[in-house]
Amino acid sequence: MNNTLKTTLLLASLTCLLIAIGGIVGGQNGMILFFVISLLMNLFSYWYSDKIVLKLYKATPIDPSEKTYEVVQKLAHIKNLPMPKVYRIPSRALNAFATGRNPQNAAVAVTQGIEEALSEEELEGVLAHELGHVENRDILVSTIAASLAGAIMMIANIAKWSAIFGVGGGDRDRPHPFALILTAIIAPLAAMLIQLAVSRSREFLADEASAKTTHNPYALANALRKISREATLPASPQTAHLFISNPLKGKGVIHLFSTHPSTEERIKRLENMRF
Repeated sequence: MNNTLKTTLLLASLTCLLIAIGGIVGGQNGMILFFVISLLMNLFSYWYSDKIVLKLYKATPIDPSEKTYEVVQKLAHIKNLPMPKVYRIPSRALNAFATGRNPQNAAVAVTQGIEEALSEEELEGVLAHELGHVENRDILVSTIAASLAGAIMMIANIAKWSAIFGVGGGDRDRPHPFALILTAIIAPLAAMLIQLAVSRSREFLADEASAKTTHNPYALANALRKISREATLPASPQTAHLFISNPLKGKGVIHLFSTHPSTEERIKRLENMRF
């Protein structure tokens, strides 16, 4: 299935799930209230995500005279994107990420380790992937997914406490306690799985964008092989989805609960591309 269509269907699934559990627990008004609260919380993160994440990883600006900056500049020109800010993370791990609320306010960050370990061709493939996220407005997509999932989890939490304190029962206008318990257990899990699936589909799209930009899918494939061996770094779970390779994978996260597709599947898809 086309990854853009897959993302659309997944976001639609989150919306339907929100409507369903909102109707069970609090009706239409309750659903709208929790969605607005979640949206406001995530809008703050969306607006300030670049500053928050860059500060979290102690990133510093890369000088325009350096090779990494020049590669980003070249790729931004090819993609007809505004020049993003370019940062370096002081870590020996091999990783990179893009952030920013839109192409006009984007930033790309690479670790010191990835600059040293990759060839120029491989680094170009990685940076084209990150600019693919900028081009596809993936920060906006992830914010929408997070807002929907956040509202679902808030409503599920209300359902849990309603069940504990005996809301419902014989009154036809109130949800049955059994329905509340099921909602409290199943809804957050379903929302999380759909949100993670959205993240994985966006990684495939960024890989495709890199291959189309560089006309060399093997460059990114080779980079991913190297990165997968040394991608782990002390990272916040809330920002793991930003990186080109899951920085938490060394903690035994199974595929279903991963923010990224398997490296093997990504490499296979890249090597099967033809331009």
